[in-house]
Order: sequence, then structure tokens, then C-alpha cells
Amino acid sequence: MGDLEHDTTIVGGDGRYTAKLSPDWDFATPNGGYLSAIVLRAAAAETDLPRPAAYYCHYLTPPTSGETIELEVTTLRRTRRTHSSRVTVTQHGTSVLDAMTWIVTSPSDLSHDAAQMPDVPEPLAVRSAEEIHEGEDAPFPFWHNVESRPVSWTGRWDERPIMHPLYRTWLRFRPRATFDDPFVDAARALILIDTFVTPAAAMAHEGPYLAAPSMDLAVRFHHPANDAEWLLSSTESPVGIGGVLGGYGSVWTQDGRLVATGGQQMFHIGTPGG
Repeated sequence: MGDLEHDTTIVGGDGRYTAKLSPDWDFATPNGGYLSAIVLRAAAAETDLPRPAAYYCHYLTPPTSGETIELEVTTLRRTRRTHSSRVTVTQHGTSVLDAMTWIVTSPSDLSHDAAQMPDVPEPLAVRSAEEIHEGEDAPFPFWHNVESRPVSWTGRWDERPIMHPLYRTWLRFRPRATFDDPFVDAARALILIDTFVTPAAAMAHEGPYLAAPSMDLAVRFHHPANDAEWLLSSTESPVGIGGVLGGYGSVWTQDGRLVATGGQQMFHIGTPGG
């Protein structure tokens, strides 16, 4: 089981950092949201501003798990209240990821909130994935890091019917659920939006598993949530054309705060045995 804060630790300074990838966050390769969490921490290390506002990246080459990646942070624009950075990630000279971030301090007291959370049961009112698949080991190490309690399809994953490509589930990170560092805590939303658009797309297709790696990821951060252990991930993939699958998602607290919104494109590479 991986610990999000420990496993996204960066070492270095002056715009150049390294991080060792933990195999605990692997699917077939390291989870893209996990890589983005490391990137966000590198960008945060280059500013004194306190609030992540936006993140966007292209995933270029899957890195090798268990080995070190190199991160270079370049400031694109810096003002008293905003900081835009570009972060490039390489491993053994190969480009892994290219990202851009906005980090800010609150510019004024102007606020509004008209977000309406989906109507779903409370997390402890539904079964966990471990209970649904009792006695079976998780298919990838990543799943040991989150307690998942699905609310849109609550049966066995390998027995699901073809449905509307929507997937909703409550999630709690393990062994720690929340983090004092605002960038580590915001990384929870990065990981959820990156990870759960694929299950949404899979709902529209037969088969036990949809192999569709992320091409990009865009996330906008809204409410802080370091007081919220459970997060609702709501993702949808309304269109997939020729194996390019589009999707978007939102992350919510139990008390209805919208933590983050975002989306991605995915590239279908097949299914096991297909």
C-alpha cells in the first residue's frame, strides 16, 4: 500500500528535482494521476503562493516504475498573486510528461457557488469494492491505495451490463485519507479525475477491462477539501470515436463542496485477449 505524501516526495531545488516512482501506484504502468501529483509538488516547490488553481498535461511516454524521474520547472509568468509554470518530466533522457500549472493566492473576496452535487447514497450506505469482490485480490497495486464504494454500478465489474458511460464512486485514500499540505491534498482530485474516466467509458462496452491510457489531463481546483476523508468521483465519457475516448469528471465532498472539475482524452489500445 502506498502513502500519497511519501510516494510523491521530490528532492532538489532551483527548478530541478528528482522523484522515485513507487510501484504501489501502478496499473500496467505508473498511474498518470500519480505522476501528475509529483509534478504539482514540483511546481509548488518553486513558489510561495498557497493555492493550486489549474493543471494541464500531455502524457508522452510511460515511465518505468521503481526508477527515478527528473523534473524541470520553468516559470512562465510570475505576479504578486499568480505563478504560471511549465514542468517537464524525463526518465533516462526520454520525455515522459509535459505540464503547465497555475498557482495563486486569492485575489479578492468575490465568490459564488451554484454547484449541485449528484444525488447519491452516503459512502457507508453502499458496499466497498472489496466486499463486492470478496476473496479476490485487486488486479493492480493502485487499488490498495483507495477504498472504493461505487454507487452507479454496484455489482461485480465482470458482470456489468452495457450502460450509459457514467461512473460514480466514493473514495477514501489509504493509509492516510487527507493531507495538511494543500498541494498533496489537491493531488487526490488529480488522481481521481485521471483514473475514473476510463471506468466511465468502459460502461458502454463489453469486456472485463478497457485499456485506454490517458493522452492528456486538465483539472481546475475549486474548494479545498483537507477536512474531507471521503470524496465522490463522478465521471462520464459521452463520446468515443475511432478509439479516441473523451471524458470529464468532478470531485465532491460529502457536504456538497465541488473540489475539482476536469477532463481528458483517452486512446484505446485494446483489451486483454482482444
